[in-house]
Amino acid sequence: MKLRDLEYLVAIADQGNFHRAADICGVSQPTLSAQIRKLEDELGLPLFERSPRKITLTQAGTLILARARRILDEVSQIRVEADHLRETGTPSLHLGVFPTLGPYLLPHTIPRFRKRFPGVELLLTEEKSSSLIRKLVGGQIDAALLALPVHDSHLTGRVLFEEPFRLAVASDHPVTRQGTPLGLDALAGQSLMLLEKGHCLREQALELCREVGAHEFEDFRATSLETLRQMVMAGVGMTLLPALACRQTEGMVALPVASARFHRRIGLFWRKSTSQDRLMASLADLLTEVSADLLDLGKSPDPSPRH
Repeated sequence: MKLRDLEYLVAIADQGNFHRAADICGVSQPTLSAQIRKLEDELGLPLFERSPRKITLTQAGTLILARARRILDEVSQIRVEADHLRETGTPSLHLGVFPTLGPYLLPHTIPRFRKRFPGVELLLTEEKSSSLIRKLVGGQIDAALLALPVHDSHLTGRVLFEEPFRLAVASDHPVTRQGTPLGLDALAGQSLMLLEKGHCLREQALELCREVGAHEFEDFRATSLETLRQMVMAGVGMTLLPALACRQTEGMVALPVASARFHRRIGLFWRKSTSQDRLMASLADLLTEVSADLLDLGKSPDPSPRH
């Protein structure tokens, strides 16, 4: 059995078609088909059910495919680590983070990371959560900060912290006169501006809206938290912001809400197959410390309105 055989197996499973898989692998279809036949003969099991219109993995094929992916992932990690060490002589860690967390956590994390891990180069990728999970499973990044829940059998991780949501409103909005923390009844019937589709924060906010009887502001969807902030300051409407993003801004206040549901849980995730378990655990420790400082020691701004 050769690694190339496993690459053929994965390509066929991903493409659902021998011809497309052969193109991706850079071989002819007869060559690819012959190698898969040899693999099936070696294992003594059929891996695919073949018909004129489609191919389907057998039960054995499904089980072997999962192991093949893990093996190829390990090989990919070996190559990436070897390439980097050959070029720089320094180990690296490639961390992914989603846009509604990165700008508020990473600037406080990076200086402490450099002090704690002086021999490790930190590489960063900021993308939406769905893209980060694909890259993490595929081996393009080493770890990712993600909002829970995360469901993928290839990944493991640790919960780092809970980040409260706050209701961001213009400083002269009537709701600021109700006192804090706000009761859930203060949000009933309100219209909240949200992020565009694809952001995990949008789905969490929609769920909370349904729970408290609020609804989405239909005429506008933002691409970033900063856009939402500016729209609040302009008096267009209100929104939910994570606590780390609630810096004190003239013309806007961020009000705490009296509900245990108004928060998101943030975790660090990495592949179960990684060879960097100790580094991941140490990174998780560092991120937990930084987030505790920001949330508990007053570095995130006081959200209470001042009159």
